[in-house]
Amino acid sequence: MDFPYYEQKVKVLMLKTYSLSVTLLFAWVTPNFAQPQRAEDRGSASDIKRADKVTTHAQPMAKTYQHLGEFSDLVAAAERSHSPWPIASPGRATQRRLRSVLNFAPGKEQPLEVRLQRRWEKDGVAGEEISWSVGYGPRTTTWLLRPARVNGKLPGVVALHHHGGFKFYGKEQIADGPDATPEALVASRGSLYGGRAYANELARRGFAVLVPDVFGWGSRKFALETIPENLRNRAQTLRRAGRPDAPPDPIAEYNAAAGLHEELVQKYCQALGTSIAGVASYEDRIAVNYLASRADIRPDAIGCVGLSGGGLRAALLQATSPRIKAAVVASMMSTYRGLLDHNIISHTWMLYPPGWANYGDLPDIAACRAPSPLLVQYSLDDALFTVEGMRAADARITQHYATAGSPKNYTGQFFSGPHQFDIAMQEAAFAWLAQRLRT
Repeated sequence: MDFPYYEQKVKVLMLKTYSLSVTLLFAWVTPNFAQPQRAEDRGSASDIKRADKVTTHAQPMAKTYQHLGEFSDLVAAAERSHSPWPIASPGRATQRRLRSVLNFAPGKEQPLEVRLQRRWEKDGVAGEEISWSVGYGPRTTTWLLRPARVNGKLPGVVALHHHGGFKFYGKEQIADGPDATPEALVASRGSLYGGRAYANELARRGFAVLVPDVFGWGSRKFALETIPENLRNRAQTLRRAGRPDAPPDPIAEYNAAAGLHEELVQKYCQALGTSIAGVASYEDRIAVNYLASRADIRPDAIGCVGLSGGGLRAALLQATSPRIKAAVVASMMSTYRGLLDHNIISHTWMLYPPGWANYGDLPDIAACRAPSPLLVQYSLDDALFTVEGMRAADARITQHYATAGSPKNYTGQFFSGPHQFDIAMQEAAFAWLAQRLRT
């Protein structure tokens, strides 16, 4: 079977530094790592124009789809056939329909056989390593981070790691545990998060932060020997295409193989009537319910936050869990139309729950529990999205919250800079979460 998507990704990324090429197998991150200046929050028309002026290299929408070529008219044919992306208004009907599309709820959404594995205190954070079973596959390992030596009930946040084509680690992408940060994650921490383990910083600000691994990552990753040999061999060939003399790197080799394996996992999920998005969302709801069950957590003050694939998980969690009282989606929002051509290829299968386009659009997922508070942060120089798609998503969510009678409960913030959740974006998100969850 041919894999042109992954061949294109790997061959281009091999021209970058070795560590970045591994980390970013699925998601492009532009090489502008300087701290961007923050654009104004979405508001007046003048705010939007001012934000547009800082955009330097966002791609315009295409009229002919480069990845469809002579089949570019397939898009118009599909629109004549069934009118994709109808408006799905906020409310229980849309929430039920989304749950039906995700179609994965094999249990009561509660962790099984919960175990406390170890405790530590480090750099102002008290940590616990906890594991549980979700009822299938290996045990999930999570970290719970709290401000050190602070007693009493705290508001909780579920911090959701990104995709990034880096499946060997999950929670370690955004959090530090008792051990040193894995060397393989230093580059992506720098480019995506300003070098900060943001989950730990959020804990130091007075939150109890739960950081779980999810289906396919970290403690929940597939064993290498489970991945078919032909995929492993192909991944190794592609990984070494630009550096035939590169020394063996088990982590990089695993990530490359797991990247190719994701398509097979999605096929299995679809054959079973669900999707990777459905499975991941189910596991994230288990994490939320665990957090709410703890005696040291305020169950009425739980939020979630994530960048990129983690932002998609945050949107799905906001949509499917009534326990979520505030959600932050960073650098992961567009209309589906805005992804057509150069951005369909950029994203994980998780972004496309099978059949959802017949019922609604991606912004409708994030907004379906309006007026539940929602913050979406857009990166104007993000090579994974078009500005048109981001603007259209912002307008669509704005309209949903206005229809729900609570326009102030949605905040759209536009920042200059590439695909990231940098320090400026984190600080804005932390302040927003404090305002919503500490009242």
